[in-house]
Amino acid sequence: MSKLELTNYELPEKFKGINSHNLYLYVKSYMAGLRANTARVKNRSEVSGGGKKPKAQKGSGGARWGSKRSPLFVGGGQVFGPTKRNYNLKVNTKQKVLALQYALNEQAENNTLFVTDSIVIESGKTKDARELLSKLEQRDTLIVVDTMDEKTYLAFRNMKNCYMIEKQELNAYVVAAYRSVLIEKSILDNLTKEV
Repeated sequence: MSKLELTNYELPEKFKGINSHNLYLYVKSYMAGLRANTARVKNRSEVSGGGKKPKAQKGSGGARWGSKRSPLFVGGGQVFGPTKRNYNLKVNTKQKVLALQYALNEQAENNTLFVTDSIVIESGKTKDARELLSKLEQRDTLIVVDTMDEKTYLAFRNMKNCYMIEKQELNAYVVAAYRSVLIEKSILDNLTKEV
């Protein structure tokens, strides 16, 4: 089992003073993208049947019926029902970067951003992974690694309130969703370097 040596990491000045609205827009877009978008009904032009006029126009003393597929009848079409629509919300690339920077800065200001050189559980045992995270004293943790090896994945897989991702999966939503973040130093160095 690797020893967890936490280091204090000072985020650069560009991470501070970012408007929280960037995170709001990113989370809104992310959640919209998760929607199943499968709700669908047929309107009166799509339901089957309704070719013949059900009864004569005049003489019954009742209302005029043009088709049995009218929304007024059982088996008829649906009025203004849900149909397939596009829920995607566009967020600019710069805003995505600002949202991630804001989320990381919030974790840092709350003293819940933990940085270590590497996260490896060589035994692959959940007991060792739990012991490793017990030092953080946090309720739930997002773990970000450069590359995920099978043993480390197996060790963290069964843990409740613990989620392990690789660096390419890192985004503002997952950072904001967890109470603490444990990240490898090389990844954070990459995020904080000047372009």
